[in-house]
Amino acid sequence: MTKRLFDLAAASAGVVLLLPLLAAIALWVRLDSRGPVLFRQARVGRGGQLFEILKFRTMAAEDPDSPVPQRQLTVGRDPRITRAGHFLRKYKLDELPQLFNVLGGSMSLVGPRPEVPRYVACYPPAVRDLVLSVQPGVTDLAAILYKDESCILGQAADPERAYIETILPTKLGYYVQYVRERSFWGDLRIIFRTLGALAH
Repeated sequence: MTKRLFDLAAASAGVVLLLPLLAAIALWVRLDSRGPVLFRQARVGRGGQLFEILKFRTMAAEDPDSPVPQRQLTVGRDPRITRAGHFLRKYKLDELPQLFNVLGGSMSLVGPRPEVPRYVACYPPAVRDLVLSVQPGVTDLAAILYKDESCILGQAADPERAYIETILPTKLGYYVQYVRERSFWGDLRIIFRTLGALAH
């Protein structure tokens, strides 16, 4: 209960304080390229329930008539990323709309980052049950350590394979550690580490 109350208070304060910034980013995204301001994607939440994660759109809008769906990994200097998108991704500003996910109850400020169903299917069953026993978060230790994930994948010969076989298992280790050791003070430390990482 304490975690949920903290999430509500902190996310509400964040939305109020950042409202001018959110409005400015929304306008920039709208003017920079064709497409909606927000990117919405199905992610797997607590108990395996699907929810719609919110981000500011950082890529060119997908052609609905294209027979080839967009891949779900962003690799290196992905040509789909817009001019505004490069800046927003660098400073993780595209993640700010997830404050509304927190207010709605589908996410927490801190917790294992939610994955798309495709990659959750790669979780070992016991790990899957443990990781999905808590609310997914806007940030966690893995998100801090892999804040340059797309650059790492850009150096791989097969980014999809590198993600599934190397990065994802490491992330899962941090997710399991979080679930087993989580605490209010631990969440605060992760939030401050996240702010520190974004400042560099």
